[in-house]
Amino acid sequence: MATLPTYPWRLAPEGLATRRQLRAMGLRPGGQDVAAQVERPRRRRGPLVAYLYRVDDAKPIRPMTPARWAALAKANAARRACPQCRRDAGYVIPAELGTCVPCAYPDDEQCAA
Repeated sequence: MATLPTYPWRLAPEGLATRRQLRAMGLRPGGQDVAAQVERPRRRRGPLVAYLYRVDDAKPIRPMTPARWAALAKANAARRACPQCRRDAGYVIPAELGTCVPCAYPDDEQCAA
């Protein structure tokens, strides 16, 4: 296995970008391998590592189709529906509670109001 070229933080050469930087440019890695990495030193732990991809080999992001928008809306609606009272909570239900706040704390007068 070959080692990756490693650059200090903020000193990567032109033509390489992280996933977030590619996304900001409207691109995605598109199946290419990691080309290099940058390391940011930290005091008490190991360095932070960010992987870099070649910009010229990146592909454009895939647009959202109507079917993908519908699936996303359905998934978000399921995250807002309380399994106990079957109502739309108006917010994403916390995984720790598993139900909406009024169902999780029925005796709390502030939540019931």
